[in-house]
Amino acid sequence: MTTNDPLFSNLFPPPLRSWRARVRRNLPIFGLGATLLALVTMGWSYTATLRSVTLQINHQARTIRSNQTTVAGVLHDAALVLAPEDLVFPALDAPVPTNQSITIQLAQPVAIQADGGTVTRRTQSKTVGDVLRESSVFIKPGDRVFMDGTQVEAVAPFVPLADTAMPQIVVQRAIPIQLNDNGALTTLYTTAPTLGEALRQAGLVVYLGDAVAPDLGTPVTPGYQVFIRRSRAATINVDGRTIRTRTLGATVTDALAGEGIRLENKDYATPAATESLRDGMQITVMRVREDLITESEYIPFETSYQPDSALDIDLRANAQVGVVGVKKRTIRVLYENGREVKRSVDKEWIDATPVTQIINYGTRITKQSLTLPNGQALDYWRKIRILATSYTAASSGKARTHPEFGITYLGLQAGTGIVAVDPKVINLRSVLYIPGYGLGLAGDTGGRIKGRRVDLGYNEADLVLWYKWVDTYQLWPPPPADQIHWLLPDTPKELTTKR
Repeated sequence: MTTNDPLFSNLFPPPLRSWRARVRRNLPIFGLGATLLALVTMGWSYTATLRSVTLQINHQARTIRSNQTTVAGVLHDAALVLAPEDLVFPALDAPVPTNQSITIQLAQPVAIQADGGTVTRRTQSKTVGDVLRESSVFIKPGDRVFMDGTQVEAVAPFVPLADTAMPQIVVQRAIPIQLNDNGALTTLYTTAPTLGEALRQAGLVVYLGDAVAPDLGTPVTPGYQVFIRRSRAATINVDGRTIRTRTLGATVTDALAGEGIRLENKDYATPAATESLRDGMQITVMRVREDLITESEYIPFETSYQPDSALDIDLRANAQVGVVGVKKRTIRVLYENGREVKRSVDKEWIDATPVTQIINYGTRITKQSLTLPNGQALDYWRKIRILATSYTAASSGKARTHPEFGITYLGLQAGTGIVAVDPKVINLRSVLYIPGYGLGLAGDTGGRIKGRRVDLGYNEADLVLWYKWVDTYQLWPPPPADQIHWLLPDTPKELTTKR
């Protein structure tokens, strides 16, 4: 039926017929618009459901956008194909985590060459040994393991080189060798090509003097038997030289003969030439000669001290000059290796007799008077030039918590007015006057206060540091004669500078 058909004309009035024609003409355009609208709606819905997901792949982060609801779906969107050995957290069927990344630990491919074959696998193991055990490859004593050409231990971390796509682990199997080392039997496992290299790898040192059968250059084969007869080390000191050698000989004489050394006249060896050799033995050859000489020896004179009541105390006078004596002797000198080791006296006599030195020391004590700067007069019986230092209870060497802190040798309280002396120079309980310090009671001693020394005591708040020589006055009266130190030591000595 066409639009010109009378029936069509009768059924549809002209306006209606016109609209229907327009619809027919525009029907393809309406279909395309509907399709586009559906696609836009679907795209908006897809975009609205996208979210960012972080993939942590072997410590490298990667972020994608996905509307998948499971871990497996996200990996599919990321075009990641995993091997069975790869590790994924959370699990593949788990929901996509909201506030954490998806961690993927890719297994490392590795090639293992052992026992005549090569296998490849992927692994998550952390050590070389674990990688081998996964492939049922077990390390035996003496075997060597190489990773990418470098020897490693089984416990070494399995960390391939960054530029190695597939690291290679090679297991080199050790060959057993029967070893008789000076009678000690053992089995040695080695990967070395020759006997000498096998012994070196095992840490066995073979010296030139050792006897080895078969030869060190012999190729290694399973079940090989090796015999080592060890030489003994010896050090020979002779004629100013030190010879380090090894020998298969049995005695000291054998060791010397091996180096062409002869003992002549009174020469001898230590240990004796007939003694059996021990490993590491030190042998010394002594070249012996004798000389007869005459020598002189000085005899020091003695010094005798005698009291002299005509001299004031601390004064001395020589009563007799001392003279050194001379002793002469003829001696026989024995030299070993040019060094004198023994002297035998053939004859001895006194060529000049020593004369004793006699020194008189004064014992006369006279009361003397000293006028102080304030006009006060003090009587004293002895003046000594002495080195003065100072101290407090805190510097005496005892802690404050010590029960004897601040207690002097005489049981007094340390402080100003108490001084430490050497009792062999100044009697304890003596009263002293020290210019610049004042009066002091000798009530303490000190480990370092020896000879002409005095340590001036102070209260801690009033400490004045001393280190100088001063005249010290021992106040009258003097002690009994048997308690006076008539001869004072000469130490320490005051150093004076000449102008």
